Amino acid sequence: MDIIILRKPNFQFSETTKVRLPILIRLVCIFLFVYTAHAKIVDHDRFLKGLTRVHIINGYALYISWLVPIIEIIVSLLLLIPQTAKQGLIAFIGVMILFTGYILSAMIWEPVLPCLCGGAIEKLSWSQHVWFNLAFILLAILALRLINFINIFKKQQK
Repeated sequence: MDIIILRKPNFQFSETTKVRLPILIRLVCIFLFVYTAHAKIVDHDRFLKGLTRVHIINGYALYISWLVPIIEIIVSLLLLIPQTAKQGLIAFIGVMILFTGYILSAMIWEPVLPCLCGGAIEKLSWSQHVWFNLAFILLAILALRLINFINIFKKQQK
C-alpha cells in the first residue's frame, strides 16, 4: 500500500493578508495614475509637444494629451471606491496594456522616443518602462484574483 503525503505549499497568504493586499495594490495603482496624471496636467504644454513628436499618434496629440490624464484620474477614482474596485483593477490593467503596447510599437517604429510619463518615471529606459508596466499589470491581476478568492470564500461561508 502506498502512502501519499500531501504537503502544504511553502508560501501561503494569511486570510488577513488576502484581504489587505488587494487594498494595498489598489492604493499603489492609484498613486501611480494620480502622480502621472498630475505631472501631465501641470506641464501640459511639454506633454503635448512630446506627443506631437511621435509619428504614429501626432495627428491625435491634442486629444490624447487630455484624454490620458482624464482616464488615469477616472481609473483612480474607480480604484478608490470599494464598490467599483474590481472594475477599476480591470480598467487599470487595460490601460497599462495599452500603454505597454504603445511603448513597444514606439520602440519598433519611432526613431526618437520622447518619454512623456511625468515625474521620476521619465528616468526609466524604454525596456525598464516595459518591465515596470508588466510588474504593475501582474500586481493588478494578483489583486483581482485575491478579490475573487475573497468573494468566493464569503459565499461559501453563507
